[in-house]
Amino acid sequence: MTPRFLFVLFLTAVLVAACGDAPETGSSSQTPDSTAAQPEAPAAAEPAADPADSEIPQYSIEQFMDTERLGGASFSPDGARVAFSSNRSGVFNVYAQPVAGGEAVQLTDSTTDPRFVNAYFPNGDRLIFSGDQGGNELDHVYLRNTDGSVVDLTPGEGLKANFAGFSADGTRFWIATNERDNSVFDLYEYDSETLEREMILENTVDAFLGPISPDGSHAALSKVHLRSDTDILLWSRETGDITPLVADEGEVANSPETFSADGTHLFYTTDRGSEFDFLVSRNLETGEETVVLQPDWDVMYASRSSGDKYLVVGINEDSRTTLKLLAASDFSEVALPEMPDGNVTSVEFSADDSQMAFYFSSSRRPSDLFVVSMEGEGNEARALTSSLNPEIEIDHLVDGEVIRFESYDGLEIPGILYRPHQDSADAPVPALVRVHGGPGGQARIGYSALNQYLLNHGYALFDINNRGSSGYGKTFFAADDRCHGECDLGDVVEGKEMLAGLEWVDADHIGIIGGSYGGYMVAAALAFEPEVFDVGVNIFGVTNWLRTLESIPAWWGPQRDALFAELGDPAEDAERLRRISPLFHASNITKPMIVLQGANDPRVLQVESDEIVQALEDNDVPVEYVLFPDEGHGFRNRANEIEGYRAIREFLDTHLAGEGASD
Repeated sequence: MTPRFLFVLFLTAVLVAACGDAPETGSSSQTPDSTAAQPEAPAAAEPAADPADSEIPQYSIEQFMDTERLGGASFSPDGARVAFSSNRSGVFNVYAQPVAGGEAVQLTDSTTDPRFVNAYFPNGDRLIFSGDQGGNELDHVYLRNTDGSVVDLTPGEGLKANFAGFSADGTRFWIATNERDNSVFDLYEYDSETLEREMILENTVDAFLGPISPDGSHAALSKVHLRSDTDILLWSRETGDITPLVADEGEVANSPETFSADGTHLFYTTDRGSEFDFLVSRNLETGEETVVLQPDWDVMYASRSSGDKYLVVGINEDSRTTLKLLAASDFSEVALPEMPDGNVTSVEFSADDSQMAFYFSSSRRPSDLFVVSMEGEGNEARALTSSLNPEIEIDHLVDGEVIRFESYDGLEIPGILYRPHQDSADAPVPALVRVHGGPGGQARIGYSALNQYLLNHGYALFDINNRGSSGYGKTFFAADDRCHGECDLGDVVEGKEMLAGLEWVDADHIGIIGGSYGGYMVAAALAFEPEVFDVGVNIFGVTNWLRTLESIPAWWGPQRDALFAELGDPAEDAERLRRISPLFHASNITKPMIVLQGANDPRVLQVESDEIVQALEDNDVPVEYVLFPDEGHGFRNRANEIEGYRAIREFLDTHLAGEGASD
């Protein structure tokens, strides 16, 4: 994962539902309708319905939420099934989908806490999965035996664990945990049969663990100095030492991605001398480096295929993900089979590289799991899932369009514009500027149930990539450093003015919506630009930077210091942090706000929302508060999402578009 995407994780790691797509990686991570679709070409490129041709019905939030969220992909050793995660039961669980088609089999049965697939064992049908408790982000790693019994491989209280992969021969696997010291992650090696373990890497260098070589002889670590300055360290099993491998003078962001199959080379991304991250191969013995791929956009990730035949590279191309497949032997580009036209993510291969699984999505189509044969010619990708609720016509949904406008200082700001079918110059519609999470996130083309629900009910949306967003070069990414809530807020205000200039938008009824860091921007906009927006929708948002930064979990380690360097250190920059924190300026807020909050949120503590809501109530400002006792930083429970999204739409109907709206 590239450094820019590493830093997105601060306030967006689990806020997928509220904020859109989380940062992508090359390997599977999480989510399905388990009914298999018939083999067919995807319908993503179909033109959207013309409202003049037919009446667009209004769908309920229950109908939109009956669309399943999917994620993760791991082939069984024989290539006959793909394990994935789905919220079809209302809570994420793990399922196994036959590649040949048919019903998926549910493998986990949690009714409260999410369960996300990690990987099948290379030998046999045992499975590794993970999950936290009530949204607290303290993940444990579990083993599911073939008889369905489950073993917690990382028992204990207050620890966080991450699955780190299998050895090439499958006899060993690795898990990183912070059980010894909650500020760092050590690496443990498990015997695949006995499950006995030993610590093989004690993290004494305050760095983040990266990829492990297939034979377990080396591991790469990321040493964070600033979000724009990251070194790569190398652990040697033979010596036990952790030594610098890639350490540039000045601010260069380097990130380890994967080792070669023989363990002699490390693939990593870097922005050395470039605006964008590109992919490099480094010989561990000689230090010789080769540029593997340098597009005009960020390389997001690189991973090896299971059979070591291919190198998979994901590129962040103007808010979309494009895929490159390279031959592992000489890095020549390999022609992909016929693929759908849209985002292709979470690519995984069967053990012999004969099949490739991936997720496809677009603005109007939620992620579906596909599989395609890599053998022979003329193969087309086949959908294994059909996640969009069949009650919803895809032609009734809205495509996003990437546009750009000039901000207050001449900087070009990109974003994604969604135009509801109901609009016209004769009947302009209310609109919302949506701000992504981060800091450092990115609005990306992709399906959002909340977006489509609001669009379907007549609200236009502009998903802005204000300065500081990922994906547009390191200069743009750093352009909001030490001016959060000020220079980036200026872009958001200009985004509102751009919307107001569109003839089909009702310029007198424009609000702002955002989750996590975007929720902070909502509160900041209403506090510091109180006359610009008509309403605010604050989803799990920061309102007091002093408290939030002081509350960063210990396991963030050196990234905590890097965030202090970017945002401000509470001990040294209290005055500035107070100045940009909406809570301390709540008396300026006069426009209605709705606040959504998880009681178990470890990043944005409940007390922040409690206090901002109380301040608005004391000032007689219309405010609604929706508190979820069993959520953390974002939605994991479908029933809660339904409740939250319905509350948002009803709030907007009253205060932005309805009789309660202020003109």
